[in-house]
Formats: sequence, C-alpha cells, structure tokens
Amino acid sequence: MFKSRTVLMLSFALIMGLGAAYLARGWALDRFASPTSEDGVPVVVAALQIPFGKKVEASDLKVATMPRSMVPSSALTEAESIEGQVATTTIYPGEMILKEKVAAFGGGSALSAVIAPNKRAVTVRVNDVIGVAGFLMPGNRVDIVAAKRNGNYRYESRTLLENVKVLAVDQTASPEKDKPVIVRAVTLELSSDEAEELVKATQEGMIQLALRNPLDDSVSPPPEPVKEEVVVEAKPAPKPAPRRVVATSSRVTIIRGTDVSTSRVSM
Repeated sequence: MFKSRTVLMLSFALIMGLGAAYLARGWALDRFASPTSEDGVPVVVAALQIPFGKKVEASDLKVATMPRSMVPSSALTEAESIEGQVATTTIYPGEMILKEKVAAFGGGSALSAVIAPNKRAVTVRVNDVIGVAGFLMPGNRVDIVAAKRNGNYRYESRTLLENVKVLAVDQTASPEKDKPVIVRAVTLELSSDEAEELVKATQEGMIQLALRNPLDDSVSPPPEPVKEEVVVEAKPAPKPAPRRVVATSSRVTIIRGTDVSTSRVSM
C-alpha cells in the first residue's frame, strides 16, 4: 500500500514537471523567436563614416533592409536622392540616413548648406573669456549679453539675444572635438533683424556669449513696451490787466490871521 502510494506521487510529480517544461519551452520560443512575420523595409544607410560638411557620394551609401517598426518616417529609401547633398552632422557606418542629416548643396562652402531658411551666418570676434574658455562647439546654443556705458559713465548690460545656434568656431564647423580650444571667432545663425542688433551692440560696447544647457530651450518673454509720458507744456500765465489809477485829493486848511480857508490838493 505504501509502495503504490509513493509510485503514484512520483508519477504525478513527473507529469507536472514535464508540463512545466513544455510551457516554459513554448514561452521561450515565443519570446526570443525572430520576427519573421514583420515586413522588411529597404532604407539607405552609411557604408562608411561621412564627416560633417562632406558632399555625399554613391560610394558612401548602401541599401539595407530594416524591420518596419525600426524605421522612422524621415528615413530615406533611395540612394540617388541623397547623392550630391551635404551631411549636416557626422553620420557613422550603418546609421540610417534621415532627411534632417543631409541638406541640398547649391555651391560655395559646405557651411552655407546647413544654414536654416531665413537665417544668416554672422561671425563675431571672441577671446578666451567671450568664447566661454574654448568650450563652444558647433551645434551649441548660446545667449548673447551686451554691455555699454550710459551717460553717467556706468555700464549697463542686458540679454540681447537668446538660444542662438553656433554654426562654427574659427574655421571648424564639425562638432567633434574632445577638449576645449581657444578660438578667435565664432559664427552664429541669426535672422536679419538679429544680425543688425548684434552688429550695433558690438559697435556701441562689448558682448559676452553665455553657453546654454542643450536641454534648455526656454526664452524670456519680451519686455513690456515702455509707456511714453505725455509732456504738456504749460501755457504762460496771462498778464495781469492794468489797474486803473484813480486820482486822490486832500483838503488843506489855510489860516491867515483871522481868515480860515480850505483848498483841495491833488495827490
């Protein structure tokens, strides 16, 4: 009796173990199996490293098949449409070519191809202090602080421009560098109005660049317009009307002996 009960329990345990192993095997196959049901999408990737500002050639590209879920909407699928454009950032081997990583090249320097529409590249002279001790790199964002003397020979400062993109430092437009470098010039991306303000500020006084955190894109609200005081000139007080002079007279009593007479005398 005892022996048969032991055999029954061992058989039951063996069956449960086999069932658990079967379920675990099915879960593992579902979890780690390759997604054969997902369609592959042909995309253009870099065959080798494409430096910033380089004109893309056919030998720089190749077509690879990627799962549809891994392909962003801005990925390019035809290599012919990319040839002749300029890389706006360094593209590494095997990296998908996205629309925002290349720009049409119309001649001239490669820097002109990466300037945003309605923007201008403006270069300002800097030193080790103005240039943030050499820590500026292309692609950074800066604020521009302007300072000048007022009529009382005191300095006044204000934030002139905010969240300005750095296009290049000296003659370098590539963001790849691993240590600070003291530069003499910084090229900024500005609108026409911003360029006029910056040039005016450099002529009136001095400027300072302030490096921003790349995650900080906040901009201070514009200052409220100053209400101009209306000055009303006071009208001159009217001249007083001439006073009429009334002649006054007095009576004088004259005594001559026993004669007494009165005479009127004008004052």
